[in-house]
Amino acid sequence: MGSHELGVRWADALDGVVAPTLTRTRIEALLAGLGEQLLAVLRGTAEPGVARAAASALVEANYRDATAVSRSIAVICRDMVDAACPDRAGPEYERVRQRAIDAASEFAAGFTAALRSAALAEQESTLAAALAAVREAQSQRQLSEARFAAVFAGASVGIGTIDAETGRVLDVNAAFAEMLGVPQDRIPGHTVLEILGADNIGPAYDRFRLLLLGEVDRFRMETHTIRPDGSHTDIDLSMSVVRDADGRVRFLIGVAVDITERKALADRLWHDAHHDNLTGLANRVLFFDRLAHVTGPIGLCYLDLDRFKAINDAHGHTVGDRVLRTVAERLRDAAAPEGLAARIGGDEFIVLIEDCTGPRQLAEVTDRLLAAVSQPIVVAGEPVSIGASVGTTLVDRRPQDIDALMHTVDSAMYRDKAIRPRDLPDRPR
Repeated sequence: MGSHELGVRWADALDGVVAPTLTRTRIEALLAGLGEQLLAVLRGTAEPGVARAAASALVEANYRDATAVSRSIAVICRDMVDAACPDRAGPEYERVRQRAIDAASEFAAGFTAALRSAALAEQESTLAAALAAVREAQSQRQLSEARFAAVFAGASVGIGTIDAETGRVLDVNAAFAEMLGVPQDRIPGHTVLEILGADNIGPAYDRFRLLLLGEVDRFRMETHTIRPDGSHTDIDLSMSVVRDADGRVRFLIGVAVDITERKALADRLWHDAHHDNLTGLANRVLFFDRLAHVTGPIGLCYLDLDRFKAINDAHGHTVGDRVLRTVAERLRDAAAPEGLAARIGGDEFIVLIEDCTGPRQLAEVTDRLLAAVSQPIVVAGEPVSIGASVGTTLVDRRPQDIDALMHTVDSAMYRDKAIRPRDLPDRPR
């Protein structure tokens, strides 16, 4: 698959997500170029971080909806994998798939960061324009007020002004009223506390009070608001003072950006970046992060499926993926509640038991895991036994050398594979 065809497919996947700033021809050219860069990642000739820049380029082209991320990740993990490794078999294909997962994680993280930067830039430019308008010289007051009114009414971000003496709202634009879930005409004349309620004002109150006293000129923070209808809104709020010629605070001006969707997207992307996209289990990133931060004794169970390759070769990747999902679900249930199950390779899984009480608990969890995997799985209408080899280790304190620890449990698993019989038939006789 050439870069042009890849660009067309990617453009087709993103069609209708938003109204981009580029023409279709330029979009295809952009995506073809980004596709070539990502293919280099999948082929192992470029670092996964390249995907961050690709995500940033999409945001610059006005692709700012969460759907653009999920559809792009699908292209990376499907079309680009096929382009990087047309032969859908063998160890190289598995390596390409793993690089695609890493690239997708970087892409998701880059999209979130670029989206946040774009939102903050819009917020800062709006606040700067509003402040510039209200600070116009007295001789140009009429022009200044007209300019401020235009900024105030037309902004896509929320803008509000507050009287410095009374602390009451002078005015808010429609965008701000919509964020708060309160009719625009009911807001002026009320204090911020009255509008938001004591439960919502939270840590913003102390900073707001310092602004009213003139002790600080500006603050910026994220705040969480419960609207009257019970829905939640996350707001990125910047507030600044406007002073007169003598330096006295005349009023306050605030600019708010609704970041509810952005935070939800960030949470979803974090989940996707830390969980295996096929099985939903924790992935290597999350597993090793948890392992690096444990504080007490731990137990590890490292499992490698015994007959997965034969099933994969005989029935294809679609069936193989279904088997992996079934095994993953069983391991998750068997590991609960004390263990975190993760997929760290093609048919390799590991369970981390934090605060492990000793060999007995480790043995009990291991027995549950092996019993779960040994249950037959229906493949092509027939039950198939798969089984697993397992290596375990117990560490009585926080591991200092994670690589050495993983080598220990990996070696234990291969010793188990070598000494246990592996002659289970494909189907019960």
